[in-house]
This record gives sequence, C-alpha cells and structure tokens, in this order.
Amino acid sequence: MAMSVNTNVGAMIALQNLNKTNKGLETTQLRVTTGLKVNGPKDDAATFAIAQNMRGDIAGMNAVKSALAMGEATVNVAISAGKAVSDLLIEMKAKVVQANQAGLDTDSRDALNNEFTSLRAQLDTVVLSAEFNGKNLLTSGATALSVLSTVEGSTISVTQRIMDATTLAIQSSSLTDTTDAGTALTQIDTAIVSVSNALASLGSAAKRVEIQADFMVQLVDILKQGVGNLVDADLAEESASLQSLQIKQQLGVQALSIANAGPQSILALFG
Repeated sequence: MAMSVNTNVGAMIALQNLNKTNKGLETTQLRVTTGLKVNGPKDDAATFAIAQNMRGDIAGMNAVKSALAMGEATVNVAISAGKAVSDLLIEMKAKVVQANQAGLDTDSRDALNNEFTSLRAQLDTVVLSAEFNGKNLLTSGATALSVLSTVEGSTISVTQRIMDATTLAIQSSSLTDTTDAGTALTQIDTAIVSVSNALASLGSAAKRVEIQADFMVQLVDILKQGVGNLVDADLAEESASLQSLQIKQQLGVQALSIANAGPQSILALFG
C-alpha cells in the first residue's frame, strides 16, 4: 500500500473497523444488561411488534386474573359465612329438640328459648359480616356477583344466596311451649336444607371461578414464555461475544495507533 502524508488509508480502515467493533460492543453490552436481544423496533421491527402485542395480551389477562381472584375471595367469604350459618342452625335445632321434651319446667324452657334467640341473632350477625370488597352474597337485598372471566369481557355469574333469619323463615320461631317448639323444629329443618343447597350452589360457583383463574395463570405463563423466546438474549452466547468484542476493540486500538504512526516514518526520511 502506498504511503501518503495527505491521506492515511490504513488509519481510515482501522478507524472504520474500530467503530464497527465499538457499535457491536455497545449492542452486546445492552443485551447483557437488559437480558433482551430485541430492546426496540430498531433491533427487529417485526419481532418487537409481535412481542408488544403479546405483552398487551398478558396485561389484559393479568387484569382478568385480578378480577377472578377478587371474585373467588368474595365467594369464599360467602361460603365460610354460610358454613357458620349452617352450624348455628344445627345448634338451634339441638335447642328445639330439648324444648320438645314433655314436662320441661318453665325456667329450663326460658333458658333454652333465650339461647335459641341468641343463636338466631348471631346468625344474622354472621350474614351481615359476610362481605368482601363491598359485596355480600348472603344479606337481604343482595344481588348476583358478576366476575370478569376473559379479556373479551365474558363473565361468570354467581347467584346471591340470602341467609338472614327472615329469609330462612325462622325470625318468629320460639320455644315458649311444645307447640311453638314443634313449629320451630319444622322451620329449622327447612332452613338447614335451604342453607345446604345454597352452599352447594356457592361451592359450584367457586369451583368455576377457580378453574378459570387457573386457566388464566397457564395462559399468562405460556404467553410470557413466548415473549421470552422472541426477545430474550442468550446470556451465555452474549457473554462470549462480549469477551470477543473486547479483545477486538483492544486490537483495533493498537491497529489504529500503528496506522497513525505510518506518516511519521515518511517524515523520518527527511530528517
């Protein structure tokens, strides 16, 4: 190659190679830092667009997951309260059966009636407390719960199951005498069946919500894996590339230094 003091071709080539190496090093360092081989549309426009669309789907599904979790919690609270109501009704039945005994003295009957009344009041307290996120499926005036189940807006409907004493037709029950106790026994038995059926319905609804929630978790995981396959960097490969580029950078600097020293050798001829 001819040597010239006006144009240092060797230095120009060395500089071009060094700039190319520096650019590659910058790209590789970014991939190692972010863990992504596609950080933006400049890296791979088509892949970036697909990944962004998938990320949008994931965001929507995560919102559905949250809605399902809230719905599941609401139904589970109702189920827990319903079980407590069922247990209280069973206790109330025990009091009714005791009150049906012939020859029961007045004090004993009054005591049983007071316990019966207290249990009924507790039942209403349990029903009123069966609220989650402002929604109660058991109290008087309750409405059905609509749980978002898909990104497209589909819902799972959970029917309200009112369990207060008035709705269960035990509000006026008493144990003041054997006649009232006999009537109360029929009312309590009917209430127990009603609550058992309500719990079965709530349990079925909770299972539907749970199945859909599990399905959404699986979908999100699959999409996340898909995004990862598209844009995640192979860190082992990038690490090896980083070391190679760092060596090339050092050699490039040395090559540029040597090329820049070339014109000085021409001047030495005239020394």
